Amino acid sequence: MEGLEATVASSADLERTARIDAEYFQKRFLRSAELIEKWERDDVATLTRVSDGNHFSISQDFVDEGVPYYRGQDVTGRFFVETAAPIHITRKAFDQKHMVRSHLKKGDVLLSIIGTIGELSLVASEEPATCSCKLAILRPRKVSPEYLAVFLRSEHGQNQIERMTRGAVQKGLILEDMDQLWVPKVSDEFENRIVSMVRTSRTTRDLNTRKQIQAEDTLTKSLGLADWTPPEPLTYVACVADVFSSGRIDAQYFMPAKEQVKKSLAALPGQPLSERVRSVRDQWVPSRVDPTIRVRNYDLTDALVPLLDAEKEPSVAADIGSMKKVFKDGDVAISRLRAYLKEVAVVRTGDDIPSVGSSEFFVLRPNGTAISPETLMVFLRSAPVQTILKWCQDGSQHPRFSERDLLSIPVPDAVADVSSEITKIVQDGFAARHRARKLLDAAKRAVEIAIEDGEPAAMAFLDQAEEAI
Repeated sequence: MEGLEATVASSADLERTARIDAEYFQKRFLRSAELIEKWERDDVATLTRVSDGNHFSISQDFVDEGVPYYRGQDVTGRFFVETAAPIHITRKAFDQKHMVRSHLKKGDVLLSIIGTIGELSLVASEEPATCSCKLAILRPRKVSPEYLAVFLRSEHGQNQIERMTRGAVQKGLILEDMDQLWVPKVSDEFENRIVSMVRTSRTTRDLNTRKQIQAEDTLTKSLGLADWTPPEPLTYVACVADVFSSGRIDAQYFMPAKEQVKKSLAALPGQPLSERVRSVRDQWVPSRVDPTIRVRNYDLTDALVPLLDAEKEPSVAADIGSMKKVFKDGDVAISRLRAYLKEVAVVRTGDDIPSVGSSEFFVLRPNGTAISPETLMVFLRSAPVQTILKWCQDGSQHPRFSERDLLSIPVPDAVADVSSEITKIVQDGFAARHRARKLLDAAKRAVEIAIEDGEPAAMAFLDQAEEAI
């Protein structure tokens, strides 16, 4: 019958737990296994020291700033784990004896084994960090971390991981199965080529980070706030009229740091944000559209990177289960949840595929061209504005700031004066990020070509790719 597969397997082909389920014998899995068997190879358990992250309760030690504590969502779609925005734990919790086994080291490969199974990231920093038990920690002993990570992200690495996934309701990849994940042993020349591309990608992505810092420095300098630090008085007072007009009586809403920034911005010639932008509330409802159309659906975590672009893989409308906000090219999306994460991004999709995002986003559409979307993004991500948003939040479990507080922020004319300069800096950073992504994609494709057609073909592909990139 069309669309169905049938596979005949010998009992000698069964793995150690004698799985006979049809999922295990899918043809794409068998094809990858057949290709890898042609190579000299080692299993992951031989090539690495395999462990996992923390199994103990730790939520009581979560803090806004501290030691990064990576979870499954932090490795999703991020080759370098440092590009995530994880929760943090105290240094005291990190130093506990039972946590030592989950301390991360530069070169570790973090592989998601529960939930987002198969997603992975490379640890590229020597800074202290740890992770949850939802991540396997693969510490290379006989293989370069870069090649291992690229192979596991490749089609044939992912097919093996998916094949070894077990369970019904709660699926997972167990550590004992790492000796059944095979890694082809390529030549030193080819492996070093992959290592070089990954490291070049890392350096190029770092350029994007430096450009974002440069853009914010340019902005805060234009506002006379380059050296500003928030005051921390033990006590302070607020006007009763302000309490009633805001509808807030909590101390944090009237923090001196917030009030000082707002006064500094308001003292400069300018307009409130509400006059610089239009807050767009257009809704996208899945039940009202063709269920077969493709849609780019951005989550809040996508805005951790200040660009929502066409690298996001489209989804089928039928797979989206809730109402979303509509995005247009040139909009700025800002999450009203957990302001400290700085989930603010420019929408630059550049094609006709509809773009939507979480209902937790405020969607801002600039009025005119005086302040570009890129400049507005930098302004909203800057330390002064983030200070305002931090102390506007309300709620404990899911702190949010209101649209009213956001739109009341003063935007000085000085922001428009440096908009062209900031736009150029930001766009240079975005270009670097795009190149970094293409380098990683080329490395992954080269590994797939090597496995399928041999190293000479893969080397030729890399020569062409590097020239084009």
